[in-house]
Amino acid sequence: MGSLPSRADYTPMSHHMNILQEVARESSIEGRLVRSYKRSFNGFVARLTESERERVADMEGVVSVFPNKKLKLQTSASWDFMGLKEGKGTKRNPSVESDTIIGVFDGGIWPESESFSDKGFGPPPKKWKGICAGGKNFTCNNKLIGARHYSPGDARDSTGHGTHTASIAAGNAVANTSFFGIGNGTVRGAVPASRIAVYRVCAGECRDDAILSAFDDAISDGVDIITISIGDINVYPFEKDPIAIGAFHAMSKGILTVNAAGNTGPDTASITSLAPWLLTVAASTANREFVSKVVLGDGKTLVGKSVNGFDLKGKKFPLVYGKSAALSLSQAKCAEDCTPECLDASLVKGKILVCNRFLPYVAYTKRAVAAIFEDGSDWAQINGLPVSGLQKDDFESVLSYFKSEKSPEAAVLKSESIFYQTAPKILSFSSRGPNIIVADILKPDITAPGLEILAANSLRASPFYDTAYVKYSVESGTSMSCPHAAGVAAYVKTFHPQWSPSMIKSAIMTTAWSMNASQSGYASTEFAYGAGHVDPIAATNPGLVYEITKTDYFAFLCGMNYNKTTVKLISGEAVTCSEKISPRNLNYPSMSAKLSGSNISFIVTFNRTVTNVGTPNSTYKSKVVLNHGSKLNVKVSPSVLSMKSMNEKQSFTVTVSASELHSELPSSANLIWSDGTHNVRSPIVVYTGDFSQPSSS
Repeated sequence: MGSLPSRADYTPMSHHMNILQEVARESSIEGRLVRSYKRSFNGFVARLTESERERVADMEGVVSVFPNKKLKLQTSASWDFMGLKEGKGTKRNPSVESDTIIGVFDGGIWPESESFSDKGFGPPPKKWKGICAGGKNFTCNNKLIGARHYSPGDARDSTGHGTHTASIAAGNAVANTSFFGIGNGTVRGAVPASRIAVYRVCAGECRDDAILSAFDDAISDGVDIITISIGDINVYPFEKDPIAIGAFHAMSKGILTVNAAGNTGPDTASITSLAPWLLTVAASTANREFVSKVVLGDGKTLVGKSVNGFDLKGKKFPLVYGKSAALSLSQAKCAEDCTPECLDASLVKGKILVCNRFLPYVAYTKRAVAAIFEDGSDWAQINGLPVSGLQKDDFESVLSYFKSEKSPEAAVLKSESIFYQTAPKILSFSSRGPNIIVADILKPDITAPGLEILAANSLRASPFYDTAYVKYSVESGTSMSCPHAAGVAAYVKTFHPQWSPSMIKSAIMTTAWSMNASQSGYASTEFAYGAGHVDPIAATNPGLVYEITKTDYFAFLCGMNYNKTTVKLISGEAVTCSEKISPRNLNYPSMSAKLSGSNISFIVTFNRTVTNVGTPNSTYKSKVVLNHGSKLNVKVSPSVLSMKSMNEKQSFTVTVSASELHSELPSSANLIWSDGTHNVRSPIVVYTGDFSQPSSS
């Protein structure tokens, strides 16, 4: 922030854009500038990475750089963060939203949750053909209109996972919710007026047969969108992957399936949701996180990670380092890590246990009053006692404090919410590409909030180590980002009920916020975030879409040299494979090509067709923006598309060439078609390298 220069030729907006372009080191900064102040003072709000923030702070003429704090807490922070505001702040199509049905494949649901109350709802949509077969004492209503389960018992959720995901996608707006006072406010789904049908496919384990049965039922029942926060740590060919098979059948009936990318990151090629007819969702930060502070006896305050609902009123307790509580001298080393069989419970009881690694359950069983541990992760967890996970430097401050004090003590404070305004970052656990079944299909497709999401919980699921139950709880994972994207897909469908799954998917991908590699290496690039971060409002008006028909997918599978038998295993239909297309020429909203070797000259061609869903008599001009310092030469032919009518289709070719490829980063660019109103963006990724092949077992 600073004062406005008095020069007559000075324009604040241009100056702010120039600063952003300089620090972002890219020509296109679309979506990065949030607000530009130009009346009483000179400043701007922007989405920046930490390194970009530091570069701005070091620039001449910059007075200060500070986080954009929010003083009024909103529990539904993830939806507000994406622009999908509560109430009249967001355009909606109520009658169509009420007729929209989201099928949730998960571990069941807690039907009595207020998030699924049918107060104010009319009868189920006429198209609904499903049933309520939730089991004994399980009742559906006009909000939760259907339930099925595929193992003995009922459709009730025993872990909280299914209840959580259902409420993220389509839960009612429920005021005054919190987790023991943390994050107090209103929790809601993307489309609170829509209906929910639950399919309990997981009861301790998620079996292939249950998943395929659920697809079969849901398609017949009449759902519009399927969200499935389920996956495997292994990659299987499409014909052996129940989610890929079921989702193909759903796509054939006009139903989009949204699938979690998985939580096995940050290793490359760890993603297992690889079929192009799936919308695969990574997990990223939003604008809120939970922190738990540690106040040492000398007054120094350290900020750690934890979802800690316990309030010790700031009282200080003696600290005990695991090493000092060893059962014997020979066990001192393992006691540093708080290995349970190495600790003397009598030396831990009533104290704050300090551990080198994350083992809060040990602190609980040894009767510690709280725990402090070293934690380099980027997400917080719920624990059964007051806990704070500190970054390495802060944890070493605690160890130094031990050495300087005869009677070290500290207080672990109850967690609090903090808000900030920075560019979203991919979370470390989110699974990464590239796609090891179809190298020329970029995965994941999109990212959405998956960090510390507060949503409905099952009263059979305790977040602690005892029988304490809560109505709303906090969880992190691609399991949380997946229903966010499914909710967005449902929101888009309420404005375009006749759109095919591929049109909805294209709209979400091509209107996403652009993201940048936050670190070096493949795992921080498009293989982490795909097309970028979902933007619900923009996705309702994409301008152009890349449509893919069932016939196109047949040609794609045949182009992968799948024989007729294999294609039938996936699709259930007899196909002659008379037409084949290479995977990179599937009409996908992103473009990707894997090459062999890095010191090579190459030319790669992508063929694409777009459909006009914006306005008639519109002219789209192409622009290419290079990323990651790549040296690609990208040509688009034709470079201008003139659309005369709605639903008109026009084709173009993208030719990419270069003399070499970066060995540690994919070479990438963005193709943007713009008519002055719509900006239809597609990532282009060319890469090389050896990655593990899918298991055939």
